[in-house]
Amino acid sequence: MDRLARIYRLHQALAARRYPVSRATLQTELECSRATLTRIIAEMRDLLGAPIEFDAAHGGYRYSHDAFELPGLWFTPSELHALAAAQRLLDDAQPGLLEREFAPLKRRIDKLLSGQGGVQRELARRVRVLRAAARQPDARVFQALADATAWRRRVDVRYLGRERDAETARVVSPQRLVHYRDNWYLDAWCHLREALRSFAVDRVRQVRVLDQPALERADAELDAHFKQSYGIFSGPPRHTAVLRFTAARARWVAEERWHADQQGRWLDDGRYELVVPYADPRELLLDILKYGPDVEVVAPPELRAAVVQRLRAALSQYPE
Repeated sequence: MDRLARIYRLHQALAARRYPVSRATLQTELECSRATLTRIIAEMRDLLGAPIEFDAAHGGYRYSHDAFELPGLWFTPSELHALAAAQRLLDDAQPGLLEREFAPLKRRIDKLLSGQGGVQRELARRVRVLRAAARQPDARVFQALADATAWRRRVDVRYLGRERDAETARVVSPQRLVHYRDNWYLDAWCHLREALRSFAVDRVRQVRVLDQPALERADAELDAHFKQSYGIFSGPPRHTAVLRFTAARARWVAEERWHADQQGRWLDDGRYELVVPYADPRELLLDILKYGPDVEVVAPPELRAAVVQRLRAALSQYPE
């Protein structure tokens, strides 16, 4: 354990306890000798102003008051490695996104880790993110939306909807940024529709942050609108899908999370039945179809018919 880690560990040991901590306990937690512990305590007192005092009556060290915090940005080596890995994950998931904002922090992390040999480089080399169907948003658009979300400001956007392939101008109040299935979405209150909507960030063509405060919506309302339905499509669930998977796929599906309120049960013949609520069937249809012959839609009838229609349309692409 290096000097930085021991300072951090000593602070944690003293701040977490309301009673004096013995020298022997501190030596064990810091994995150091008595002389090293004495030196670390002196450095914290002299250089960081830590109010460490020795309580002779109880034979231990403690903070004289509870308000002391280490100045600046402090991390243990393990925390720094985790932060470096997280930064690498973001780089791989969305290249260039928040690159300017992360640059100063990344330089600080690199400097703090420079004394640890090739650990950081080795970790970065061994972290991989495979992007399946990611769409790259404009970095400037993403940054503007992130700023507006953090600072609680309305934004004027030009949005190109996929379904109608038409561009609309609207003012929205950002509520949350959501990373879902390798893509970014903005959950927002749309002042044009006077309702909650979800916008694909990569479809935002222009954005202008306004000086008006964002209209706030309660977390409970957001969760009820965006989380209760299936996938990215919002709205309260109006239907319940009953799906039965073959025994060959049951072991995989039984461990998957399709919806927060899903229910599942094993059938006597080894199949697995999954029940999920939904409002809009479009995303659910895609998830069902990827299992091909290994899934049967039991209910509702309209979802079953939609799957049959899709399968027949797919088969028509391969005339004999």
